[in-house]
Amino acid sequence: MTASRLLVISPLVLSLACTTEVPVAPTGGIQAMSFAHSEWSEPVHLEAPVNSPFRELAAALSPDELSLYFGTDRPDPTAYGAVDMWVSHRACPDCPWEAPVNLGPNINSQRGDGSPAFSPDGHLLFFSSARDGGEGNDDIWVSHRADPDDDLGWEPAVNLGPDVNTAAGEVSPSYIPALEGGGTNLYFSRGSDVYAVRVTRDGEALGPAEPVAGLGGGQGVTVRNDGREAYFWSSALGGIGNADIWVTTRRSPNDEWSAPENVGPVINTRFADLTPTLSLDGRTLHFSAAAAARPGLGLQDIWMTTRTPSGRDAP
Repeated sequence: MTASRLLVISPLVLSLACTTEVPVAPTGGIQAMSFAHSEWSEPVHLEAPVNSPFRELAAALSPDELSLYFGTDRPDPTAYGAVDMWVSHRACPDCPWEAPVNLGPNINSQRGDGSPAFSPDGHLLFFSSARDGGEGNDDIWVSHRADPDDDLGWEPAVNLGPDVNTAAGEVSPSYIPALEGGGTNLYFSRGSDVYAVRVTRDGEALGPAEPVAGLGGGQGVTVRNDGREAYFWSSALGGIGNADIWVTTRRSPNDEWSAPENVGPVINTRFADLTPTLSLDGRTLHFSAAAAARPGLGLQDIWMTTRTPSGRDAP
């Protein structure tokens, strides 16, 4: 959501909280293997200090999986707006998450900021924000950093402009590299539709965004790094609860997306399950769940599930 994705699903999320693929060629962190028969593991709750008694959602792993970015409305002297983006770091993939810190004024504003999404090289951070200086409501913004290991080295964010942003509001960006033979770089949500646009290596739009056929009714889309699998949440497609997470696939970046399938009761509950985000290698999925759905520390918490390419549950 946005003020990231918090505001991505703006008042809706708040109200909800209350009440076969073929082998693929190597692309980034994804090897020549299929996830076609893989099952997601039982979700694991991210304990404090990541989750808090307040609201956390729209978490994104950095490409090296050592930093976790997320939106939260936790009260803190370092907070800038109603929803800010924070980052927690860990020393190794199996190490515990350290106390999160606010990403500062180059990323956060007095409005809502969230829905982080990285470029695969870690130099760009796309996110949504309702700050002043945009096209209206939530917009997609991008920030650059010279050092991909410096979580506090982000430069002032730049609005992607009218080819991407409108008065209607845009949230939940998802970046994938330009793929041989087709594909697009940046997906995002506008209302209940998903759009896509080509961008340069610096994050500048190369033309007007276009709606993505087959992803209507989906919000908060996250696309796998090879462009062949996408997850999103929806309250309009039916399913198990108030809002469920869904998945769609395609054989190549030039093909149409398959009919969405509900990811099932391992992840979805009778309440609101939201804001899915895939890791670069496609093996980890973070999502947020309302307290009524999965009791945790606060009103809305971050959960994690994993899978292995072989189809066995990840450890």
